[in-house]
Amino acid sequence: MEQTTDTSGAPDVVRRLQRDLVKAAVSLSIDEARYLVDAYYAMQEHRKAAANQVRALAESKEPHEVLRWLFEQNETVEKQIRRALNSWTDGLPAARWAKSIVGIGPVISAGLAAHIDISRCATVGRIWRFAGLDPTVEWKKGERRPWNAGLKCLCWKIGESFVKVSGRPDDFYGQLYLQRKQIEQERNEAGKFADQAPYKLERFNIGKSTDAYQAYAAGKLPPAHIHARAKRWVVKLFLAHYHHVAWTLATGTPPPKPYVISILGHADMIQPPNFPMQEVA
Repeated sequence: MEQTTDTSGAPDVVRRLQRDLVKAAVSLSIDEARYLVDAYYAMQEHRKAAANQVRALAESKEPHEVLRWLFEQNETVEKQIRRALNSWTDGLPAARWAKSIVGIGPVISAGLAAHIDISRCATVGRIWRFAGLDPTVEWKKGERRPWNAGLKCLCWKIGESFVKVSGRPDDFYGQLYLQRKQIEQERNEAGKFADQAPYKLERFNIGKSTDAYQAYAAGKLPPAHIHARAKRWVVKLFLAHYHHVAWTLATGTPPPKPYVISILGHADMIQPPNFPMQEVA
């Protein structure tokens, strides 16, 4: 005979367990935090797949309760991982700064902290190379990948997040993305990237019937390429600011060679927003 369990007190038990897990998260190791970040994004993809399945079935019939259960469980676990990583990053000053930025939450902040050892990055260039954002670095056949795939993926997510929040009045990096995109578009129309277009056609198999091919053939970059350039630019700026903040907090002094970036035709030092931080007592 199947045994039954009294679950009348289950909600209190679950809440207590959740609180205990959040408290325990502060002692996570770097490797454990990195694993949780990867697990979070994997579960997010599973949840999206389950949601798509439920949505597709809903058009023809009522989705099976097991599918709904799977969707809800993935969503619940995601939230718990996010809470745990939020607790872990609360104890890391640079991660707290990152969380103060619109578009950057505890999962991305945890990923940055777990992947970047600031003591080994005297300049932001080290971080760019590690993240696969140095255009001079090539991954040649037969060689070990010269960047960290997890950090590179995280940077892609950062760029996408800044694009999504670019319309918010309290946003910082998304607005810079829009400004940079405008600059890139103007340069593109002026033919500044004419030397890059043939390179793309030579190195990549681009269908001749596509809009991208037509743009490259005319010596211009297609809109998607302009979007990617502007997004990469703002991600590199954010990483430069993260490096500045993390190095300053770790050593007590600014980086030896602060990153100077050109915007609107001028060489200006764009200061990291929300720094120095105003810590809440």
